[in-house]
Amino acid sequence: GALYAAGQAAERFAVRNSGATAVIEGCGSNGCEYMTGGKVAILGEVGDNFGAGMSGGTAFIYDPDNKFENVVNPDSIGWYRVRSPYWEGVLREMIETHRERTDSRRAMTILDQWETELQHFWQIVPHEMKNRLDHPVEVESEVA
Repeated sequence: GALYAAGQAAERFAVRNSGATAVIEGCGSNGCEYMTGGKVAILGEVGDNFGAGMSGGTAFIYDPDNKFENVVNPDSIGWYRVRSPYWEGVLREMIETHRERTDSRRAMTILDQWETELQHFWQIVPHEMKNRLDHPVEVESEVA
């Protein structure tokens, strides 16, 4: 299934998500806790303990104020800037669908200034899954 909400969720958003796609504009504590699959994009702030016990799926967090590192639970996940063309396309498609279905002003602003706003996103991936993804999180640099 899929969820597109032009608003914020409370605590424990996408807990135990096992395959759904969701885009929201902020969430409380324990977001994506014990998530095992699916894709989540959060276009705003998240609360403490984000990603605790996350073992699958991927999440994208919009973090223009660089606060995410203060609330993430680093035990099971890593967070990386979106640099891969594949994952950039996945994220952009999620935000475009969100804009189409919700008429979200936040999504419109991000899409209108995509090149600038993309650098404010983190991609969250469980440590144990990073090397098992069909498409790598990080693009290998070219050898000179």
